[in-house]
Amino acid sequence: MAFDIDMIKKVYSQVAERVTAAREITGKPLTLAEKILYSHLWDGKADKAFSRGKDYVDFAPDRIACQDATAQMALLQFMQAGKVKVAVPTTVHCDHLIQAKVGADKDLQTALNTSNEVFNFLESVSNKYGIGFWKPGAGIIHQVVLENYAFPGGMMIGTDSHTVNAGGLGMVAIGVGGADAVDVMAGMPWELKFPKLIGVKLTGKLSGWTAPKDVILKVAGILTVKGGTGAIIEYFGPGAEAMSCTGKGTICNMGAEVGATTSTFGYDESMERYLRSTDRSDIADAANEVKEHLTGDPEVYANPEQYFDQVIEINLSELLPHLNGPFTPDLATPVGEMNKKATENDWPLKVEWGLIGSCTNSSYEDLSRAASIAQQAIDKGLKTKAEFGINPGSEQVRYTAERDGLLDIFEKLDAKIFTNACGPCIGQWAREGADKAEKNSIIHSFNRNFAKRADGNPNTHAFVASPEMVAAVAISGRLDFNPLTDKLVNENGEEVMLDEPTGWELPPRGFDVEDAGYLAPEEDGSHVNVVVNPDSERLELLTPFAAWDGKNITGAKLLIKAFGKCTTDHISMAGPWLRYRGHLDNISNNCLIGAVNAYNKKTNSVKSQITGDYDAVPATQRAYKAAGVPTIVVGDHNYGEGSSREHAAMEPRHLGVRAVIVKSFARIHETNLKKQGMLGLTFANENDYDLIQEDDTFNFLDLDQFAPDRQLALEIVHADGTKDTIQLNHTYNDSQIEWFKEGSALNLIKKQNS
Repeated sequence: MAFDIDMIKKVYSQVAERVTAAREITGKPLTLAEKILYSHLWDGKADKAFSRGKDYVDFAPDRIACQDATAQMALLQFMQAGKVKVAVPTTVHCDHLIQAKVGADKDLQTALNTSNEVFNFLESVSNKYGIGFWKPGAGIIHQVVLENYAFPGGMMIGTDSHTVNAGGLGMVAIGVGGADAVDVMAGMPWELKFPKLIGVKLTGKLSGWTAPKDVILKVAGILTVKGGTGAIIEYFGPGAEAMSCTGKGTICNMGAEVGATTSTFGYDESMERYLRSTDRSDIADAANEVKEHLTGDPEVYANPEQYFDQVIEINLSELLPHLNGPFTPDLATPVGEMNKKATENDWPLKVEWGLIGSCTNSSYEDLSRAASIAQQAIDKGLKTKAEFGINPGSEQVRYTAERDGLLDIFEKLDAKIFTNACGPCIGQWAREGADKAEKNSIIHSFNRNFAKRADGNPNTHAFVASPEMVAAVAISGRLDFNPLTDKLVNENGEEVMLDEPTGWELPPRGFDVEDAGYLAPEEDGSHVNVVVNPDSERLELLTPFAAWDGKNITGAKLLIKAFGKCTTDHISMAGPWLRYRGHLDNISNNCLIGAVNAYNKKTNSVKSQITGDYDAVPATQRAYKAAGVPTIVVGDHNYGEGSSREHAAMEPRHLGVRAVIVKSFARIHETNLKKQGMLGLTFANENDYDLIQEDDTFNFLDLDQFAPDRQLALEIVHADGTKDTIQLNHTYNDSQIEWFKEGSALNLIKKQNS
């Protein structure tokens, strides 16, 4: 039986009328993405056609999902909103605060011991405000959502960039910052710039060593990490229909790595099979009644160039397995080309670890295909040359995989079975020896491979591949191993080859679980007390940010000019810092410590214009704040790429940074800056980035005339007394300018509710 079936049936009861209205108002057939967007307008039926990439639109999402690391700040904000219950179905999932070290049981107990205060806080807040709570060990948020909450044609938002995983079940599911989620929890519309549309036509059929993961690894190579920014990617064609539902989820999940707003697939038989196998036949029956509205119109898929802003075509029958990396998820290499590329770039060919799991690839199908390779190694007398680790996606997947003997196969190869949690994917990995910072290579089935992401070692070269390729490479111990052509020598000195992987789309005996890990909230939580210890190092009640004084910001200094890639990992690291995600002041001690200073090419070393000395970024900024000196941050292209973590916006805001000026932003981070009352601006002339000098002073000349579609002028006063005046662009609309004026979007919500 599905969660929230009445809500889902209500969505389906309106979809025909709303899609018809949208078709009439736009005067054309519709893509699936357009059908879902137009059927979730805050104002109901469409009365105008929206311009892609231009119009800001208010939407009414069906549900919200939050993971524990981001839920802390989201719920701390919601507690200030003046509401007694969330307005839409919401869940919290405890998956980020569990470190992978020894193995599932011990690691989970350690997490319960060390993060009990946070888990208790999240459970009590959830209970008080009508939020479903998934306990530590229940599973990774996006796998749990796919198994329990995702439904074709729905719209959801989540406080994690990989919320997009639910596109595998035909949703428009979008990662957001916590402040966006708070809007929807409080019963307000959610604003999004109407996305552009990228169509990916899949022909042929996957076979052999090629997996759904290779589709998105190929797409990442085509689009790069920013090629999908501001767009929804919609997959269609016979190749899409021939793919499993969880395989579709894998592809949608990693759409975050090309900057896409989200990705999705039309409802088909594989989704129906998955719904029925996960005890949601009631959704499948309801979806079948409106299935023509849960996929793109036939005319769209027949002539995609007429309806999408960009079309990519991939023949799955010709697609090869890929390894993407290191240090960026869009550096795509077909398996047979790795030796040449690795040799040219001096990438270590010896592989130290193979890791399977994360929200991207931890389904039953993923484990079964990887287990088929592991079983071959056992049968053919092979040992794994690399160490091996497994993170099942949920307790339901883990329990079923254990029942069916899959985990036993991995354990026979001395694999460590970690907790059903994010683990190494989010930097929660106590990897032995990582502190030595030795140059090495690992391979994993995760989504991101930024420097220091998995183990904190900047010299770990991480490569992304499918679970079956991870297993094969881990067994061989070599990055350039090509299972399609290469032989291995077994314990008897015999040359053997690995056969193609096999697996199960769904468990032949069905899913099973004893305790899925879910706690339903009380119907009336008014009596529940949420206590935050004022002396806590982990949790801190929020103090509202100050409103803008209406004056131009003048006399500002440069905190840091970031050089090259500056992701949310660089701005607010994860790993051990996850413990402070509920304490804004403490976590602000990691603010921008990973960003490379353009002037000395060092991290966490910037010049203070108060003392003239170099010091850590947070310490320097705290000194500026204490002295009442406003500051700015300058960055390069795609600034804020990666996670949805709003801490990357809240920390600079808390420490007194007033503006972030870059060549271009990643979508979620730009929105997060706006929500927190920051100025997120872009150079009208990108070359003006080069004008910024280390000891400049900055004066905004016309901020008092801040308005939509109107550039801002910035005067740069150099140390020698010379000046440059440059123009800055922005994408603020009237509502977002009000957030800035009030000090934050939350301040405005509180004002409206009072």
